[in-house]
Amino acid sequence: MRLAGIYGGVILSGPPGTSKSFFAAAAGQIMAGGDKRRYKFVQFHASYQYEDFMVGFRPTETGFTSKEGPFLELVKAAAADQANTYVLVIDELSRADVGRVFGEALTYVERSKRELDFTIANGEEVKVPSNFVVIATMNPFDRGVDEVDAAFERRFAKISMDPDRDLLDEILTNNGMDEDLKRRVTVWFDRINGHAQSNPAAAVGHAYFWDASDEATLADIWDYQLKYLVQRAFRRDQNTRAAIETGWAHVVGQPELVADVTPEEPLTEPAVLP
Repeated sequence: MRLAGIYGGVILSGPPGTSKSFFAAAAGQIMAGGDKRRYKFVQFHASYQYEDFMVGFRPTETGFTSKEGPFLELVKAAAADQANTYVLVIDELSRADVGRVFGEALTYVERSKRELDFTIANGEEVKVPSNFVVIATMNPFDRGVDEVDAAFERRFAKISMDPDRDLLDEILTNNGMDEDLKRRVTVWFDRINGHAQSNPAAAVGHAYFWDASDEATLADIWDYQLKYLVQRAFRRDQNTRAAIETGWAHVVGQPELVADVTPEEPLTEPAVLP
């Protein structure tokens, strides 16, 4: 990634199902030359802390021992091998308190501060070398996004990962889906993502359809994933929810499932995306 050489790191930002984690992991492995020693993947969550990421204590049978986290392990390895690139992939960056997790290192991931020594919580002096790259993913609608934006605005580049109709078409074609069924799926996909312009929770990523090949597999995707996304996104807009659900029933050839629902809007035309 060219941007990784300009900024302290790169954030892939987009709603669920837009292949952020896949591309971040793939890019990291390529940049590390497939060498597992030069690549780490971590996932942030609400209880993830500095002690997990940088350095902290771990219990043993007799007490506690100091243990380095993935960030400290990788920057040390990178500093000792500056001829090669080392990559840390952070999935779900916005799920943790990033300022607290990064601690002192937050300043030094910035490109202009690379190779400068700083002291971490255990008193050790370390530096973030120039050959160390961070690739992160985040959902821009998570509650912690404002904190992430404030912390990384100058330090990281941001790339939008949006629902992609062309990728959806490619996935369905590769899966051998019938052309008429594929057309109905893409019409529905365009339509619900048209609503996402004013209701971001309605965004449906193309990766939801990774295994879709026929009406039976589409029914499973609806029953176990999409139905709940639609209910949550339109819980305060029952008319639109009914229209989206009716549209899906026509996609899979089961209009009788919602025969008693009269949608407010027509079902024949997809929303036009900019």
